[in-house]
Amino acid sequence: MAENKDDFKTVDEYINLYSLEIQEKLQAIRKVIKENVPENTEEKISWRMPTYALYGNLVHFAAFQKHIGFYPAPDGIEVYQEQLAKYKTSKGAVQFPLDKPLPLDLIAEIVRYRVAQNTMLAESKIKKGKTPKTETE
Repeated sequence: MAENKDDFKTVDEYINLYSLEIQEKLQAIRKVIKENVPENTEEKISWRMPTYALYGNLVHFAAFQKHIGFYPAPDGIEVYQEQLAKYKTSKGAVQFPLDKPLPLDLIAEIVRYRVAQNTMLAESKIKKGKTPKTETE
């Protein structure tokens, strides 16, 4: 586990706080996310976690003592509740145990869903004459 979680400002710095084993899992999630979002998606730290934003937040992830938390918003959990049934979930989060392989294909599918949701919401606002959030808001 990280010794000092206060000393990071980038996703790289966040990941480097952890052991090599956990870094590998965090990098795997990061890679899957980056492969499944548009190029203009912002990677940032928000809520003290790696975050990806496109017309608002898409997903967050974070390392904990016994799991990796993945936060795809409540709709990302609800739509995939059947596929996530074997994991501990809450309204907007899922816990992937550190001692099990990550479901990278499922993570990719959820990320693509969140991109579609945020994009559709932004387009809907434009049609109604409203200004959508920018990619990074």
